[in-house]
Formats: sequence, structure tokens, C-alpha cells
Amino acid sequence: MSKAIWVNGQQEDSVSAFDRGLAYGDGLFATMRCSGNEVRFLDSQLSRLAQGAARLGLPTLDDDSLRQRLAEACAQGASAFSQDYCLKLLISRGCGGRGYLPPAAPTLTEVISLHELPSHYSDWQTQGIRLQMSQVSLARQPLLAGIKHLNRLEQVLIRRQSLSEGYDDWLVCDTAGNIIEASMANLFFIKGRTIVTPSLDQAGVAGVMREQLMLWFVEAGFNLEVRSVLPRELAHFDHLLASNSLFGAVAVTGIAEHSFSHSPLLAQLLHDLKLTL
Repeated sequence: MSKAIWVNGQQEDSVSAFDRGLAYGDGLFATMRCSGNEVRFLDSQLSRLAQGAARLGLPTLDDDSLRQRLAEACAQGASAFSQDYCLKLLISRGCGGRGYLPPAAPTLTEVISLHELPSHYSDWQTQGIRLQMSQVSLARQPLLAGIKHLNRLEQVLIRRQSLSEGYDDWLVCDTAGNIIEASMANLFFIKGRTIVTPSLDQAGVAGVMREQLMLWFVEAGFNLEVRSVLPRELAHFDHLLASNSLFGAVAVTGIAEHSFSHSPLLAQLLHDLKLTL
């Protein structure tokens, strides 16, 4: 349940039935972790939104104006939440156009909402999670790969599957069989001083927290590889981390019959990036 919702800067909770975000998933969104009146990694969040908007051909976002509206939302969030919380920002192409053909000069729809963080995320940070192999694969589409666009039907189908007892989320491959991500998180495989994160040039979402972890590993002197990862490689790795903007980073303790030990890097990473819940 949202604590507050703003549509185009006004505190309301509805958009037009003709909005292209509703009709076609024509837009972008971001989920941001907030502490008090601060959006964590805001510059990176806005940079990713700007890149996504450019790739979809949306008008250039007014960075200063958007920052002001996010600050106003966080001011309310700071008084409504006693702990860290989630801010969701949704931007669609708005209304107009003829069928799929978008309008030449769209007026964007912007929705900002505030939410509590899922209570189990702190347990995930402490205990880790187990992933089950999904039967739903991600389509390979380089024009959309990496973007957090509004058309999330693949993720809906993934989450509709019933997890077996003892599992917390899904491990998802693309249609070529490459490991891409969990249903809502990026992945980092660890072997000694080498960190491997799946390439997302054909499918998947390039999360802001993925970027932060990549920078942290490089600055800490690790060998970072961004490449295709196949399921048959799972037995090769000692540790596995999952990351997203809300829970930060958690240990993955197992995938199917493969087990991974807790990485000693996790506690230091959470401390350095101030991600502990």
C-alpha cells in the first residue's frame, strides 16, 4: 500500500485510460531506496532514466524539475517512515498517437509513489536466499536490453510460477540458455579474486545497484568480467550475490543442487555502500 502518490506533480492516484503506459507499456520506471529525505544513488538513477528515455525516443527529462519533485516526495517520506522506504518513479509517453505510432511531441505522464520496503528483505541480507530455475525464459531483444521499461509481462509470467518450498526467488535464463538475472535482481558470481556478472546486451535489466557493486569491486582491486554465463558453470563458483536497489545485496546460498557459501565480501560491501537494513 502506497503512503502517497503524485501524478504530474499533483497528489492524486489516477491516470488517463488512454495513457500509452497502460495501453502499450510505453515508458520507463525506477524503484529507489530512500533514507529520510535522501534518494540513494540519485545521480545514477537519473542517469539510467535519461539513457532509457533516449533509447525509447522519449523527450529529454527536465533533470532539475524532476529532482525538485523527488525532493518534495522525500520530504513527506521522511515524516511518514521511521526506516528506509521505497520511492517508485514511473514515466510514460503519455496520451496520443495513432495506435502503436507515438505522437511526434508527447507530453509525458509522471507518477511518483512512496512505499514501505518488504519486511523480509532484512532477513534476506542476514540469511541469504535460494533460487529455483525458472521455466520462463527472457526473449533476446538488444533494443530493449538493460532498460527498465514498463512492459514487464515476462516478469509477471515468471512470478506467476509457484516456488517450491525452501526457495525465495527465480533464476532466469534467456532463450539462448544464458543466465541473466533473478526475477528482480542482478547477479555476481565469485571465484577467488574474479567477479563475473552476466552480460545484459541481449536481455535483462541493468540495475543501478549492479552499477554500484561493479564500481566497488573494481575499486577494491578485483578482476571484474561481464560476459555470458551458462548454467553448467554454476559448480565452478564459490559464492554468489544478488543485488537490487531496495535490498542492496544478499548472498545466494543455492541454485537447484548447487550450493554457495556466504561471501566474506558481503558484510564489507554492505558497510561501505551503507546498504545494511
